[in-house]
Amino acid sequence: MMLEDKNENLPDAEGNLESQPTPENTEETTVTPEAEVENVTESEVATETQNTEEVETEAEEVIAQEATEPSEITEETEEVVAETQDAVEESEQTIEEHQEAVNEVHENVAEDAEDESASERHVIPVLDYHSMTMDDLVIELEKLVQNEKVQAIKEHVDGIKTEFNLKFNEVLEQRKEEFLAEGGNIIDFHFNLPVKGKFNVAYNAYRTKRSDYYKSLEKDLNANLEKRLSLIEELKGLLNVEENINTTYKHFKQIQEEWRNAGSIPKTQYNNVWRTYHHHVERFYDFLHLNRDLRDLDFKHNYAEKQKIVARAEELSQEEDIIHAFRELQNLHRIWKEDIGPVAKELREDIWNQFSAATKLIHDRRQEYFKNIDKIYEQNLVVKEEIIEKIKEISGGTYNVHNQWQNKIKEIEKLREAFFNAGKVPLKVNEGTWAKFKQAVREFNANKNAFYKSLKKEQQENLAKKLALIELAESLKDNDDWSATTPQMKKVQADWKKIGHVPKKISDKVWKQFKNACNHYFDKLHAQKNKANEGELEALEKKQTFLDAMEAFELSGDTKQDIETIKEKIAEWKTIGRVPYNKKNIDNKFNKVIDGLFKKLNIDKQESELIKYSNRLDNLDADKINSERIFIRRKIDDISGEIRQLENNLQFFSNSSSNSPMLKKVHQDIEKHKRALDTWKAKLQQLRSL
Repeated sequence: MMLEDKNENLPDAEGNLESQPTPENTEETTVTPEAEVENVTESEVATETQNTEEVETEAEEVIAQEATEPSEITEETEEVVAETQDAVEESEQTIEEHQEAVNEVHENVAEDAEDESASERHVIPVLDYHSMTMDDLVIELEKLVQNEKVQAIKEHVDGIKTEFNLKFNEVLEQRKEEFLAEGGNIIDFHFNLPVKGKFNVAYNAYRTKRSDYYKSLEKDLNANLEKRLSLIEELKGLLNVEENINTTYKHFKQIQEEWRNAGSIPKTQYNNVWRTYHHHVERFYDFLHLNRDLRDLDFKHNYAEKQKIVARAEELSQEEDIIHAFRELQNLHRIWKEDIGPVAKELREDIWNQFSAATKLIHDRRQEYFKNIDKIYEQNLVVKEEIIEKIKEISGGTYNVHNQWQNKIKEIEKLREAFFNAGKVPLKVNEGTWAKFKQAVREFNANKNAFYKSLKKEQQENLAKKLALIELAESLKDNDDWSATTPQMKKVQADWKKIGHVPKKISDKVWKQFKNACNHYFDKLHAQKNKANEGELEALEKKQTFLDAMEAFELSGDTKQDIETIKEKIAEWKTIGRVPYNKKNIDNKFNKVIDGLFKKLNIDKQESELIKYSNRLDNLDADKINSERIFIRRKIDDISGEIRQLENNLQFFSNSSSNSPMLKKVHQDIEKHKRALDTWKAKLQQLRSL
């Protein structure tokens, strides 16, 4: 953008800056390394100042008139003076507001003076690094360093570095507290995360690329500065060349083109160099008064280009993305200042006022946008403060067992994640909020560490108990007295389950020792059983074949012969031998087949029952035979008692007829119980014969 206000410090004919004070030029230009703010905004200031002078002149005339006119018009005069003063103040405020908007744009343009790719950094999105994990931050840093220009990512890298260090330091402090809580010495504390090493590699790569870039940049900036200064000297020389004006004009246009393509220069020199160049451009246009056609044609072209810029700025003032609009506005100001020359004097004020007005609209919308952003940040602050309070509430709770603490640890982790995902807060409270969050988490960790420290003694006691069980298990693992040792080994396993936790660092080791000792014993036991089971498997196979044959067996019809045959089949079944314990159901299947055959025979029920009972006795071991004997005696006693009770009941029927149904029923029950009693006594006799 070229400022067309004549009331600024301009170079003299030799290119040196000299002060040309005017009544309107009351501000000084301050140049800093960060930004160079220009003190005047085109011809707007001159116009506004001229209006102010006219108002002040009017006021002076009114005051002078007041001195000569009668006193009765004094109040009217004072009212005019007051209105005039208000107009002056309003005019000054308007100038100040427009100047503030333009200055903000100029500051950014000056800041970008050293970097031709400055627009690129605005295209690269700045993510919400606060909500990202350390791993995600490293991935994003690596991507930026590898794929983007190093001069365009400073803001991004600084944000990533800040958030990564905050998160890493939090983890570091937590691990340090845990180490000290376990009785460690701070001198012996060492901690590292693989992700920290990856971050350091990526960040060092960025620093190297940045260093190389700025070394090269300094050289290029100085070379471009020399080029621009030489173009200024060349421009100054056009005024003293005696040649055809058209030739001189072509030379001038060539200088303008080379100036546009001369590249970036140090920002500390930017404004002074541009002012010097602009001054000599205007001098050249004054020189062109000898050929008004050429000058007017150029003015017309410049005016048309500035109209396009104004139109685009007015479009940007309505654009929804105000951040993008402001960035493009900066570029429009640079083009206005750098690439387009002056216009006719009578048009300068109007075209600049239009551009300045559009600039102020965009500036005001941007200010409003940041006010709204602050409201969002305030809402985020409320959310984060609520999360901090929840963490404090959990920290103040009382938890007495491991599972409770584990649940609370998970709750804290969820709250930490919610804190990071809550978004940014106002910058002025960011550090304070982060400090409160860390303190709340630190208090929880301190309480947690105190709890687990109190468990340390108990865990050491548990370790001693488990080591004793390991020693016992290892002493029993090679014992071949299976009947005596197996119950002992099972008790050792049961006792192990009753013991609580041991220190985590040795837990896996002691469990492996114990498991190996137990597995050694039971593997031997199972091997011995498998060897013994080989005969049982053969017996199972034979019994299955025998059972299949019995299911197809048909009675001959000769009851006596069939009974003998069934007895032979039962005896043959018994000779086959034992089957695996989990296959003993095959005996029940055989018994059902035998029961079915007896049902088909026309024989006494008691005889059938005793034959079947004899078959079942062979499947009973010593312990079960004893239990069976007790059971039969109890049955005999119970049935005998029933018979006595029924015989006593007969006394109630002494006067009854022998044909009484009830009396007959009692006699039938007595006979039934006596037959059952004889059967159970016969079974007891069979048991005694074993």
